[in-house]
Amino acid sequence: MYVKTPPLVYLLHPPQSLGHHPSFVLQSRRRSNCCITTLLLSHKLFLHSQSSPRTRFLKRVSQNLSVTKAVSAQASSSSTGESVDKTSERDVLKALSQIIDPDFGTDIVSCGFVKDLGIDEALGEVSFRLELTTPACPVKDMFENKANEVVAALPWVKKVNVTMSAQPAKPIFAGQLPFGLSRISNIIAVSSCKGGVGKSTVAVNLAYTLAGMGARVGIFDADVYGPSLPTMVNPESRILEMNPETKTIIPTEYIGVKLVSFGFAGQGRAIMRGPMVSGVINQLLTTAEWGELDYLVIDMPPGTGDIQLTLCQVAPLTAAVIVTTPQKLAFIDVAKGVRMFSKLKVPCVAVVENMSHFDADGKRYYPFGKGSGSEVVKQFGIPHLFDLPIRPTLSASGDSGTPEVVSDPLSDVARTFQDLGVCVVQQCAKIRQQVSTAVTYDKYLKAIRVKVPNSDEEFLLHPATVRRNDRSAQSADEWTGEQKIQFGDVAEDIEPDDIRPMGNYAVSITWPDGFSQIAPYDQLETIERLVDVPPLSPVEV
Repeated sequence: MYVKTPPLVYLLHPPQSLGHHPSFVLQSRRRSNCCITTLLLSHKLFLHSQSSPRTRFLKRVSQNLSVTKAVSAQASSSSTGESVDKTSERDVLKALSQIIDPDFGTDIVSCGFVKDLGIDEALGEVSFRLELTTPACPVKDMFENKANEVVAALPWVKKVNVTMSAQPAKPIFAGQLPFGLSRISNIIAVSSCKGGVGKSTVAVNLAYTLAGMGARVGIFDADVYGPSLPTMVNPESRILEMNPETKTIIPTEYIGVKLVSFGFAGQGRAIMRGPMVSGVINQLLTTAEWGELDYLVIDMPPGTGDIQLTLCQVAPLTAAVIVTTPQKLAFIDVAKGVRMFSKLKVPCVAVVENMSHFDADGKRYYPFGKGSGSEVVKQFGIPHLFDLPIRPTLSASGDSGTPEVVSDPLSDVARTFQDLGVCVVQQCAKIRQQVSTAVTYDKYLKAIRVKVPNSDEEFLLHPATVRRNDRSAQSADEWTGEQKIQFGDVAEDIEPDDIRPMGNYAVSITWPDGFSQIAPYDQLETIERLVDVPPLSPVEV
């Protein structure tokens, strides 16, 4: 059951008023092979005659279930007459379904990774493509080897040809994005809210780690007052250029990573007021020709003011990585940043504690104390913590223009960044998967299915109820909150045309009349729900 749902006693005594509650709520319970369907109806529809809407609806549900079961039975009985190609295809997909994606916990067939399946049973040849969520997938080699192995084990297969690819870069955002950001899959903020903790070092080395894993990567240095990127990398062209036709900024590039920084604008460090800085950052970020990127790493400036809020609002951030040092003072500032990201619905996926220790004379020393990173993880529930030691080489690489992970890819520091890169790739994939499936429309049940990211609860909403609860200026008075849209203005059988995610906090629902409704997850959780509708059995599906 759920909050705000009329109690079951309404089956015998119809409610006097359901407000915005849908006219019925479908409950299904299974007993052996039969499905008992119960309807909660408002008093207008609570009729007992055989010709009542309640009776007709029950008959329609019963007929639909009978048809689906009959179709399933017919398909089962005719399986012996399937073509050889269909049988072979089924065998291949069944073999591939043994491979489980460790991030999603689902087999690669259900994830939709298997593409372009081709079978020549006469020659015993099978070919297919595995399209992963990112070219930086840390288990892509395992997928390729395992796919070859399980398909080759089929008795009739003599040759297997597996090719690997990645999904095209696209943001998890349904709204109109600036052109420069429209082909970027994931935007990662590296933040500390405190200067001098090594945030830029982490951002640059993380970006080049992701590039080394096969991803297309860019770095945006958002610190206009003290840009670090021109010191930490050494591109051949150190001046940003503008495309005279499109009036867009052409990023400079170093070892395959695209770079944009105010320090490359030929102005050095800025001396200007906050609103002007926000405008400069907006222009640099959104008018740059980033092209197709798998990851854009933003080196956030210290603080939680206008500049940081502008960045978070302009760029649809996928996730954030928090950088701190062991001191308690660093933790106080970092906590402010974590709270800012929490309010903006940006998940923090990892904490990096920089300058945590050094080793000498066979002992480990903690010159700045310890515990700040652990406290952030403990207090805010961030799942991953990485420690970076005090290393002269790490500091020197930042001054030389060559990141540590490039100059010494086998060092302990590089291995730590490799672990951080794997974590970021995996967490971004999980976030994108959760967001893309958070709100969907179930055409069979005629209900909107909701599973908010980072929540184990799944529930169903009546489409008409969702439409009636729109809080935009078109549906409600912005000053008084009074609903402009009336109950009868929305058809009871209305169905959404399209549902698309709006970053990590909401979805955009397009209705048949052309209206586009922005529905935040927080609001969807407060709307009256359909109750006790169990998942359909394979026969019913």
